[in-house]
Amino acid sequence: FFFGRFPSCLQHCRAKRAAMTEGVDRSVHPSGIVPTLENIVCTASLGTRLDLHQLARTARNSEYNPRRFSACILRIKDPRATALVFSSGKMVIMGAKSEELARVAAQKFTKTVKKTGFDVQFLDFKMHNVVGCADVGFKIDLDALAASHSEFCTYEPEVFPGLTYRMVSPDVVLLIFCSGKVVLTKGRKREYVYEAFEKMYPILDLHRQKNQ
Repeated sequence: FFFGRFPSCLQHCRAKRAAMTEGVDRSVHPSGIVPTLENIVCTASLGTRLDLHQLARTARNSEYNPRRFSACILRIKDPRATALVFSSGKMVIMGAKSEELARVAAQKFTKTVKKTGFDVQFLDFKMHNVVGCADVGFKIDLDALAASHSEFCTYEPEVFPGLTYRMVSPDVVLLIFCSGKVVLTKGRKREYVYEAFEKMYPILDLHRQKNQ
């Protein structure tokens, strides 16, 4: 369940040095950097099967093209989020910037579907992916990092410019770029994203590019 968009996440990341501000809880964020949450992916069940053609005809801001994709796409602006609604009654919600807003969005989508005439319920809400990003403020030697942590890393710069680091505990995947920007994904809670970044920061510090 990763629907995060790397360019968008990096463009909106404002953690570089500016995030090392007064007021950061150093007991939680020893690095002084708080990763910015960019996308929350969650699921919920509506408890009944749906006629997606009917849903698309009657719901506002909806899109359904079964030849291209098997779900009806719903969008709301407050909070800004997108839902993929399947005929089974399952919803995948993405785009919210916090767990709280993700739940609010899921409940609004449920009300939207109910207004179109379906007898639905809001069931089985679950978080699947919290995507965050940060900037450590220095350039990173990705070749050296890949060599010293080869069991956790995938780095093929001719295919993708970032290094993929699969952390075991917490279970989070980090995309690390030589510029110092880091995208954290597949964490099921924001606490996992924060913990993974703090575990990774000292490693990145040891792999600063020389002669910056």
